[in-house]
Amino acid sequence: MFRIVFAVLTGVLGAALLHVIIILSLPHFSDRDAYTRVEDEGDENHFYTLDDKNDDAGLSNSDPYIRTAVCAFDISTQPIRLTAKGKVPFWSLSVYDAASNEVFSMSDRTSVGGMLDLLIASPIQLTGIRKALPPSLAQSILVEAPRAEGYVVLRTLAPQASFGDAARDFLSGAGCDEFSGQ
Repeated sequence: MFRIVFAVLTGVLGAALLHVIIILSLPHFSDRDAYTRVEDEGDENHFYTLDDKNDDAGLSNSDPYIRTAVCAFDISTQPIRLTAKGKVPFWSLSVYDAASNEVFSMSDRTSVGGMLDLLIASPIQLTGIRKALPPSLAQSILVEAPRAEGYVVLRTLAPQASFGDAARDFLSGAGCDEFSGQ
């Protein structure tokens, strides 16, 4: 009987100690999520190209055949419009909310004419835009984001060194801008 009581008390005390350690260590790990790192790259609504070595935010591009750019956004006041064009063999885009849940993804194969033209808006903003769709959004893909804050990851393929300049031009020319309604 004493052994059972001892085992139960040891288990309960061990579990309590483990929970205390986890709770106290959360602040150390909470600022290392993907959204926070992308946000640390710089200003919102701007694509930042990642290099093959970790930058100050701890992000890097580890695949030698892929070039990557990231953009943090906040659509609480204005929607954002993502644009990019260029001659690259392949590109893909993923939109994530601040909790790193994927909201939307696409590639050049599912775009209009191989160009990126996407508007991210809140449900209320999107309802207003759809009521009076501006001509500039006639070919755009409209995406409803459930949360105001998030980030975008834009990737392009550079399978050989000769594709490097085109990939860099594609990413450096990509836009992640507030949409004013025009």
